[in-house]
Amino acid sequence: MSARENILARLRLSPAGAPAPLPDVGAWFAARRSDDREALIERFKTHIRAARAEVHDTDAAGWPDLLLGLAAAKGLRTLLVGKGTRHGAALAARPQNAVRIRSYQEPAANWCDELFDGIDAAVTTARSAIADTGSLILWPDAQEPRLMSLVPPVHFVLLDARAIHADLHAAMTDENWAAGMPTNALVISGPSKTADIQQTLAYGAHGPREVIVLLCREGEAS
Repeated sequence: MSARENILARLRLSPAGAPAPLPDVGAWFAARRSDDREALIERFKTHIRAARAEVHDTDAAGWPDLLLGLAAAKGLRTLLVGKGTRHGAALAARPQNAVRIRSYQEPAANWCDELFDGIDAAVTTARSAIADTGSLILWPDAQEPRLMSLVPPVHFVLLDARAIHADLHAAMTDENWAAGMPTNALVISGPSKTADIQQTLAYGAHGPREVIVLLCREGEAS
């Protein structure tokens, strides 16, 4: 018998121990959460602002004019919206004096030059958010493809304040992620950033250089 076979035989003859009990992850997180909704919202705002994102409080009626005003103030000329979305229709119904609304209605290959060079900003919804890390949860789909939140230099995000969770565990359990997830679920905190070997931080290298959250405090954004 070789040394290897001898060692394996001794291992196989060893008595099997009882499996270690699984930790109660849900109870651990639950014991550290607060029911204070306003504190949760403020924690989210503090953390995502620390990651260099903008947050603006608004409501279901006022967010379109707020968004268009911010876009005009930043000198943005084109705003990409998802095909057939309610918020896209709400923006298209507003006077477009300074900002042109462009709908994502065809495959990217058919208009990649305009998508990469002619779109200044995009607006998408967030499925929810995480207070502890100041993160947005995006679930891209056919109406709002991943390229909308990746390619344009500025990304506006509509977030319902009621959809802010304390932590990732709460988001996964409360929204029942186990029942089905998209092929590309995203958790993002602020604009795209990278650093070189000298630790010089640069924004917009692999995605938008600005992330602007419109936090709807009264009712879902239409």
